[in-house]
Amino acid sequence: QVQLVESGGGLVQAGGSLRLSCAPSGGSFSRYAKGWFRQAPGKEREFVAGITWSIGLTDYADSVKGRFTISRDSAKNTVYLQMNSLKPEDTAVYYCAVGSTAVPSRNPGEYNYWGQGTQVTVSS
Repeated sequence: QVQLVESGGGLVQAGGSLRLSCAPSGGSFSRYAKGWFRQAPGKEREFVAGITWSIGLTDYADSVKGRFTISRDSAKNTVYLQMNSLKPEDTAVYYCAVGSTAVPSRNPGEYNYWGQGTQVTVSS
């Protein structure tokens, strides 16, 4: 059974930074897009960022553009989300996911595999 293992969440003050990591165990998914989503209490899961694995094209939600950076390390088969200038409204459980195609989608329904989620809490 393929699993996505996330790490890097935690508690940080507003204006601080965190870096999330995600790597699969039991597979590589190298041809598929990767995405980061988040879900705050009482809200729907929302797209944060996505990346094509082959050439690293990226897409960002407007709310994080200029503050967050998604990247991948092909050798380590790992995708990262660098989060800078964090705000309290960024507080959520963050999930990485493997898409069903090579191009990242903003629709969570187009992702086949999901991590267990990692909590990010930004205090004001």
